[in-house]
Amino acid sequence: MSERSAAPSERRVLVVEDEHTIAESVAARLRAEGYTVDVVGDGPAAVHAVRTLRPDLVVLDVMLPGFDGLEVCRRIQADRPVPVLMLTARDDETDLLVGLAVGADDYLTKPFSLRELAARVHALLRRVDRAATAARHTLRLGDLEINQAERRVSRQGVEAHLTPTEFELLVHLAGHPRTVLPRERLLADVWGWADASGTRTVDSHIKALRRKLGADLIRTVHGVGYALEVRA
Repeated sequence: MSERSAAPSERRVLVVEDEHTIAESVAARLRAEGYTVDVVGDGPAAVHAVRTLRPDLVVLDVMLPGFDGLEVCRRIQADRPVPVLMLTARDDETDLLVGLAVGADDYLTKPFSLRELAARVHALLRRVDRAATAARHTLRLGDLEINQAERRVSRQGVEAHLTPTEFELLVHLAGHPRTVLPRERLLADVWGWADASGTRTVDSHIKALRRKLGADLIRTVHGVGYALEVRA
């Protein structure tokens, strides 16, 4: 990929939503923004569409027939990591945290504005572009190795499967070893958010990194943020 961002018309978004009115409204807005949009309405169809269409991003409702959006997210992230914007019908923290834990990159609570949804889609795809044009060298910090060219991570020689956002968060922390980075700064630098409304998003992704790479890898400074601890 060149260093310019791909035009929306070069990007494919899959909308997974069983409520026809919402699905068509979301699809129409994203098409107006220039994206190629496909729509499916159940869990099995979503998994099949991701495998065959290979979209650049998935807008995924939690409540779906067949199996729910959480299971869809687990399956598609295990197959080929792809940015996921999850839609949830209520501001239930448990649902949101589970969604983030299974690989969602961002979420919106219904009802939401189509303008905000489009902005979130733009932000997620900008992160993908930024990651694609970043330095491709390998980071080695103690027993942690991050191969940026191949987007592979291992610790003590054991490879861990990370979602796109988990990988970007780890790279950012690794770029500032032993430095405490506030949640607000992580939201701005990794997610591209200008406000601090998504701190639990950061916390959930930190929890996932600890689960996959070891609880001792990232230190919490309560009330401030997180720091990557490097083992000699």
